[in-house]
Amino acid sequence: MSEHRRKPPQPQGGGRAAARRAAPQPASGRRAAPHSNPGAPGHGRDGARAVGRADTRRSDRRSSAPGGRRRPPAAGAAGGGRGGRRDGRPAAKRFIDYPRAGKTGARRWIPSWKLITGMIVTFAGLIVGIVGVALAVVQVPDAQKASKVQKNVYYWSDGKQMVVAGGGSLNRQIVPISQIPTSMQNAVISAENASFEKDWGVDPMGILRAVVKMAQGGETQSGSTITQQFVKNTYLSQEQTLKRKATELLISVKVGATKDKPFILAGYLNTAYYGRGAYGIQAAARAYFDKDCADLTPSESAFLAATLNGPNLYDPYGGQGPAATPEKNTKRATDRWKWTLDREVQVGRMDKAEHDKWVAKGFPQPQKPKPATNRAGQIGYLTDLADNYIVAHSKISKAELDKGGYQIYTTFDRDKINALAQSVEEVRKANIKPKVRDVDQFVQFGGASVEPKTGKIVAIYGGENALEHYTNNADYTGVQVGSTFKPFVLAAAMTHGKRNPGLGPNQSDSQRTVVSPDSIYNGNNKLTLRTYNGTVWHDQDGKEWHQPNDGDEDRGLITLRTAMQFSVNTPYIQLGMDVGTDLVKEAALKAGLDKDQLASITPTFSLGTSAPSAIRLAGAYATFAASGKQVDPYSVEKVEKDGKPVYEHELKSAQAFDANVANNVTDVLKTVVESGTGTKAKLGDRPVAGKTGTTDGNRSAWFAGYTPQLSTAIGMYRVDPNAKKQEFLSMRGVGGQPTIHGASFPAEIWADYMGQALKGQPVMQFDPPQPIGQKVYGDGASPVPSPVPSASAASPSPAASPSPSKSPSASPSPSASCGGLFEPKCKPNGGGKGNGGTTGGPGGTGDTGGDTGETPTSGPTRRGQQGGGGLFGGPGG
Repeated sequence: MSEHRRKPPQPQGGGRAAARRAAPQPASGRRAAPHSNPGAPGHGRDGARAVGRADTRRSDRRSSAPGGRRRPPAAGAAGGGRGGRRDGRPAAKRFIDYPRAGKTGARRWIPSWKLITGMIVTFAGLIVGIVGVALAVVQVPDAQKASKVQKNVYYWSDGKQMVVAGGGSLNRQIVPISQIPTSMQNAVISAENASFEKDWGVDPMGILRAVVKMAQGGETQSGSTITQQFVKNTYLSQEQTLKRKATELLISVKVGATKDKPFILAGYLNTAYYGRGAYGIQAAARAYFDKDCADLTPSESAFLAATLNGPNLYDPYGGQGPAATPEKNTKRATDRWKWTLDREVQVGRMDKAEHDKWVAKGFPQPQKPKPATNRAGQIGYLTDLADNYIVAHSKISKAELDKGGYQIYTTFDRDKINALAQSVEEVRKANIKPKVRDVDQFVQFGGASVEPKTGKIVAIYGGENALEHYTNNADYTGVQVGSTFKPFVLAAAMTHGKRNPGLGPNQSDSQRTVVSPDSIYNGNNKLTLRTYNGTVWHDQDGKEWHQPNDGDEDRGLITLRTAMQFSVNTPYIQLGMDVGTDLVKEAALKAGLDKDQLASITPTFSLGTSAPSAIRLAGAYATFAASGKQVDPYSVEKVEKDGKPVYEHELKSAQAFDANVANNVTDVLKTVVESGTGTKAKLGDRPVAGKTGTTDGNRSAWFAGYTPQLSTAIGMYRVDPNAKKQEFLSMRGVGGQPTIHGASFPAEIWADYMGQALKGQPVMQFDPPQPIGQKVYGDGASPVPSPVPSASAASPSPAASPSPSKSPSASPSPSASCGGLFEPKCKPNGGGKGNGGTTGGPGGTGDTGGDTGETPTSGPTRRGQQGGGGLFGGPGG
């Protein structure tokens, strides 16, 4: 029977008609005649559809009948096909098609544009949801509690109260927006946030930049809009963290949505810090111009807007650190003032005609600062030093510190502070008489005393009175230190050694010869400076350098110990060339000097062209006193607030020099005090090591020295604080003396103070030195004895340059006949130090630091020209 079973009609041809007949058709179509021919003439498309639908229904009935056969699945419906399964049924669609179905190889792992779009939309929605919840949850803090101003309490090292200062003593007066002149509002908006009146209170792009910077560990950034800065000043701390930045953003959005713009602007201008202890525009107007803020001119308003950019760097009378000198600050403030006026025109907040009027009148010079009366005497210097140290070494900002409420425990010893001030004032009173001698005007003293093993700054002398002399003379002043720098040259020579000729300039320590203090160098006057390999040194203009000695004295062949003893320049400038001035600088840094207070590298660098502060110099000498262990000087033990510690000093030390190197330097410096230029610094049977220093033109004089328990540096110089061109003045004739040297008033002050400071303390000995290095012979010296020149000899010294000196000594050596070949046993004639030499020399700026020696520059030394960050401040400090 099967062979008689009726077969389904076969297609009558290809093409579109066959495709239509084979395709399933809707069941609602009309049925065609059983024997109709769809392709015959006279039959339309309806007939074709009817036949196709009928065939489809019959096929479906057969497939669904019991025992009926299913039509094989179409190609592509098999398990291996696109979107299919192995049993032939279509695969279920996934919510997230990843890895992508139907793709092979790497294409399976490349997200589709639909997936990427969905992820972006989902992430954005999540962020919006989180921000929405955060905005609903976050509350604006109580501004009165957050910005409350209190006082700081300072304590002596023994725990007794020193002074109550800062904080509550600040002049802070809140004024309504109606009393803040429109000119001030325009200046601040133009300079800080031109879109202030239209923005939401935040700058999303600015916040994103700040977040990325902080996340990368780069430079932190503060709020970029006035609203954000108002929120930060009023409600939050000044710390720069992601958490604080996120909180600032949320509160700013909320404040921007709930407070009007005049309220926000008034709040910002009343809480911002303008410098000089002034918080708020009213206090700032009084501090800088001695007027109410309502009376400020547009020009004065533009200046005060500039101070908001960093008051320490924009006060024309200077701030803390060498980057904030009056000259630099005035230049910055003038440029910012002019820019602010230009900006007001640019954003349409000032007419061009008014702008031109104020620019033509020039920069509005503010009045001098007026310190608080409870900072008289040394107290103001002490509190400033402590404040600067806290800001530089903790997370407490200057603005937070000035708000007060801190208990500050210092390292300052009240008895030693008083003893140092008394020693200075006794010398001043007995010798410095400005009413008798004009040259005695503008004389300044500065000093600092540091414990070698701990780094504690126990005493400073910052000036006569902090209410009258505002610069702290114990911190960075730009005063060069002269021959007090020579010990660092000797330390480098005993650490690394002298380079040997013929081996190239970059020799390792193993290729060098370690130098002994008994090494022989030529001590004659104005010798031709040579490189380490013996060739004549020339500057960038092709000129030679002939280093003068104190008083133009010829010393002949002498040891490095004797050269230090009598502060002879020529051996040490040549030793610096032999060792390498780069390694001399390294030794100074290891001892504890600040790299920003060091001069540029030239041959005279070894003679003290650098200008470290008294604090840093005392600290560096303390490294030798501690057998090479270096500890940074510090002035604050701990800081507390509300009874909880917020900062505590941690003692950190490093072995800067081998102990025997340091002990040998100390042994050489003992000779200076026992029988050299520093005999005025003797302390009876107590051992003392120290060095005198005097600079070119007699513009500064120093004595730095130490015992095992205490290291102290005393400096003296002249400068007119009221002069338009700040420069150091000669001290010739000061105190009725022809010249001033480290061996005179500075050594006298040092000895008197140290005697009081160490009274009752046990006499301690320095660690004894062990032999070190080899007895080398510097340029012109020779192990073969040569005739000692007579006092009347006019011929050059045995070590004179083959080429004649351009600056020959004007007189024969007065000391050549008073000692042995290598060790003159008498003191230099005249018993003191003097100046001599010629100007013009090996590059760089500033005076040479030799105890005389002329400066390698053609002009006078300017005050503060040396760069560098002070120990307790610096740029933005």
